[in-house]
Amino acid sequence: MTHRGEGQVKPWVTRADLLTALRLPLAAAFPFVHQPEWQLALVGAAAASDFFDGMLARRFGGSRAGAVLDPTADKVFMAAAFLTVARTGLLHPLEIVGVVARDIVAALGYVGAWLWRRPTALPARAGGKAVTVLQLLTLVAFIARSPLVRPLAWATAAVGLYAIWDYGRAAARARATQTRGKGT
Repeated sequence: MTHRGEGQVKPWVTRADLLTALRLPLAAAFPFVHQPEWQLALVGAAAASDFFDGMLARRFGGSRAGAVLDPTADKVFMAAAFLTVARTGLLHPLEIVGVVARDIVAALGYVGAWLWRRPTALPARAGGKAVTVLQLLTLVAFIARSPLVRPLAWATAAVGLYAIWDYGRAAARARATQTRGKGT
């Protein structure tokens, strides 16, 4: 299969979306799994799903559902996983908020854009990908009861703040370009 041509309508659902959707039951299961090896398996499956759904979407094209489902599945998995971490008391609640701050701001931004009917599609950016990797590493450190869990949480929060700034700047630029394109 080849890439879709410019101007073609995206399908509603693709193979990548089915892989993405697997993160939702993984998220639902995570709080109920207490054995470290099974928690690691869930984190590994979620990470693999995220990696391979992106690869499939780039190779065969994305979908309208995938544009919403992928970031939603990511945020739902991270929320379930870090609520589980929060219940243990291993990290301070502010550290948990710091680790998921980028996700919270992204979700609020999406809801705000939807409410004001001003959608702005932003491709994934390096800062956002780095936050996801650091979140996964923080989860692995938590599961392994590594002394690195707290430094990783702080590193994730710091990169998350950068990602929030970077996405905000990109959204402002995209919005200015859209406004100039409309002549207003």
